Amino acid sequence: MSEFASETSQAAEEEGTIGATATADTENPALEKDPSDWVSGDDPMTPAQKSYLDTLAKQAGEELPANLNKAEASQHIERLKSAQQN
Repeated sequence: MSEFASETSQAAEEEGTIGATATADTENPALEKDPSDWVSGDDPMTPAQKSYLDTLAKQAGEELPANLNKAEASQHIERLKSAQQN
């Protein structure tokens, strides 16, 4: 855990706050919902998704359709990110 995250968590405990830490959601894959199950998954991808996906696709040398929905964009982002890390 980073020094900042540790300090933030410690400060929250001292102040008596409740709730998840920033790392709680990323540590438990069971809390992640499959993009195909999203209620808004059929909505068009967000501008942020489009920009990030454009960057990742260019780095990978791939071309993707510009009319992806949120769920499809998320799946491509995760795939491209994991391919980058390997």
